[in-house]
Amino acid sequence: MKLSVLIITFNEEKHIEQCIRSVKKLSDEIIVVDSFSTDKTQEICKRLEVKLYLKEYEGQIEQKNFALSKAQYDHVLALDADEMLTDELSAEILSEKAQGFPSDGYSFRRKNNYAGHWIRYGGWGTQWKLRLWQKDKAIWAGSNPHDKVVLRNPHNHKMLSGYFLHFAFKSIAEHRERIETYANLGAQSLFERGEKTSPILIILSPAFKFLKDYFFRLGFLDGRMGWEIALLSAKSRYLKYRTLQKLIKDHK
Repeated sequence: MKLSVLIITFNEEKHIEQCIRSVKKLSDEIIVVDSFSTDKTQEICKRLEVKLYLKEYEGQIEQKNFALSKAQYDHVLALDADEMLTDELSAEILSEKAQGFPSDGYSFRRKNNYAGHWIRYGGWGTQWKLRLWQKDKAIWAGSNPHDKVVLRNPHNHKMLSGYFLHFAFKSIAEHRERIETYANLGAQSLFERGEKTSPILIILSPAFKFLKDYFFRLGFLDGRMGWEIALLSAKSRYLKYRTLQKLIKDHK
């Protein structure tokens, strides 16, 4: 059984090599779709002999669907450039591969590293992500920038015990710089789907997001990092709905 690995990237010279090397022994091809990086990302990819494609960034889902269209094999594993498999998870995937991938899809646990700290609680605590599947048995869903894979038959699905690692932001300052971009992408996706907003939603949705992540999901146990993640996640939601309100007003 053959396996295609899909990676999308932009200016990820710090992470792309460890991402690629973590999948080398289980992949039959590695496809990287790069959004015209200006650092050494492309140089590293060429040195590691992956199949490199350049495509202007249109959104997470669009980039990943483009990568999927280039996959030669029926089974695919998708990672972002700032993610990597652990040896334990890699061994589990190799075992499933040897059996011909009997399940339609596989989910793994993701551990998030934020500004040098491993996050255990809150909205960024350990997360289950479906990242390995048979191409015709699932679709990309969700909305930019938060895509997800959805199986057509969710019952033929297996959860593996190993982890994969996500190096989210190298600093709190980097996270603060990115939230406006993410909010704009999210607002545009909502607008294209015809979603509505209101002054009440603009205030209550971020407030509920903060309360849920910081208190109900025990984000406060991660100390300052838990506070920053909950606060910036709430701010991003506020900016998203405020931008959506502006988009609706401008198109009336």
